[in-house]
Amino acid sequence: MCRFCNSTAGAMSPARAPHPFRAMADAPGSSGLGTATGAMPRNSGRGGTRILIRGGSVLSMDNAVGNFAQGDVLIEGARILEVAARIDAGDAQVIDAAGKIVMPGFIDTHHHQFETGLRSSLADAIVVNDGRPENARNYYETMLLNFSHHYRPEDVYINELYGGLAQLDAGVTTVMDVSQIHHSPEHSDAVVKGLADAGRRGVFGYFEGWWEGKKYPQDARRLREQYFSSDDGLLTMVMGGEIYIEGYEEAWKIGRELDLQIALHVVTTFGMTPTFDALARQGVFGPDNIFIHMTGMTDDAWKAAADAGAHVSLSVPIEMHMRHGMPPIQKALDLGMSVSLSSDVECTMSADFFTQMRGLLTLQRMLANESALSGAAEFPPLMRCVDAIRHATLEGAKGLRLDHKTGSLTPGKEADILLLDAEAINVAPLNNVPGAVVTLMDRSNVDTVMVAGQIRKWRGRLLGHDLDKLRRELEQSRDHIYAKAGVAHDLFA
Repeated sequence: MCRFCNSTAGAMSPARAPHPFRAMADAPGSSGLGTATGAMPRNSGRGGTRILIRGGSVLSMDNAVGNFAQGDVLIEGARILEVAARIDAGDAQVIDAAGKIVMPGFIDTHHHQFETGLRSSLADAIVVNDGRPENARNYYETMLLNFSHHYRPEDVYINELYGGLAQLDAGVTTVMDVSQIHHSPEHSDAVVKGLADAGRRGVFGYFEGWWEGKKYPQDARRLREQYFSSDDGLLTMVMGGEIYIEGYEEAWKIGRELDLQIALHVVTTFGMTPTFDALARQGVFGPDNIFIHMTGMTDDAWKAAADAGAHVSLSVPIEMHMRHGMPPIQKALDLGMSVSLSSDVECTMSADFFTQMRGLLTLQRMLANESALSGAAEFPPLMRCVDAIRHATLEGAKGLRLDHKTGSLTPGKEADILLLDAEAINVAPLNNVPGAVVTLMDRSNVDTVMVAGQIRKWRGRLLGHDLDKLRRELEQSRDHIYAKAGVAHDLFA
């Protein structure tokens, strides 16, 4: 058993704790005054606690609920009870949301959180070595075949925790963590512990490891039973099944035995097209597949994926930057596929979701506009800001089988909610809610964050963690990894 797993996460058996990863009670010291008027509601997320978010501009992402220039959201415990223009909530504690946009939290469907301590270390890198001297320091060889081999379980834990908290601070309330760091069962336990301690909704992506004696993919059975026997908690599980890894067929088989989705990177620069085409012809794709990137695949393979109901996760800025291939935005949309957004790797690009939405929107519009300017008789409709938000919220929830819980402000769903500051100097005056979110805002506008009804960030301050202490631990981990990898830590390389 991993020594980083305490009684909250890891040491609990399913029989003793059917939902071991429910949000923890409010952290000590988290009931003080915020920087704006009004005290923070007490006991948020607990059964029986009623909280009314009053007077914000409500963007529900649910057509049946609608949007409100000025509206209220009523929460009881973990769940949304009502969304309306005005709610009489009696004894509910009130959050004054005047000047705020109230919307669902962002959902990241592909993030390698174990790389948090190596942020920007490969800012100029492409994904694989093309033989040119300037690209000798590339992602595959430097990160996966060198840096990652030197992670201890304690390195995995602090990277996972710090990366999760950073995204939570930026309004990303759900992540699928693609943790290609499963060198041992202790490494896997450390991933789960880091995800749990961050206090947000997480999907544990059980991908490959690299050490001799690794237990992937067989250890999926233990992990599923020990941590994910119920899907009712904040954490759930997805099986990684990379088709460039020898023996991937076993990973797919185990994943489907355990009723897990099968996620994989599909990238032309890894030479995957022939294998992916062969799988398409075999008819093995299904609605349980999450295909990440999907660059360079043939039309026949795309049609097979669409016909199977597979989901596509796009990392548009990374795909453009690291030579994955042209982000297939329009291809996926034209085929009617569910498309979500993902941040991918912070060693190269920010995990901020305002960046992801702008990347999606501007590239799709650039390509459509170029078709129009070239005189094409037909060209795709221009993506709207609200579409970009839908891909960043509800479509991500659908892709992770979580849309019954999150992705929209729908009564009955769990309260994963953001309050965004629309009176800040980079936004005011507010004239268009979706436009402000996508074209003007950044992480500094994330005022308050709730996960399953629990307040995790209040009036600009992340709660429940000593961030200075965690940063020092992350720096120590980074120094260890650099030293073991034999890479000079040059701030201007």
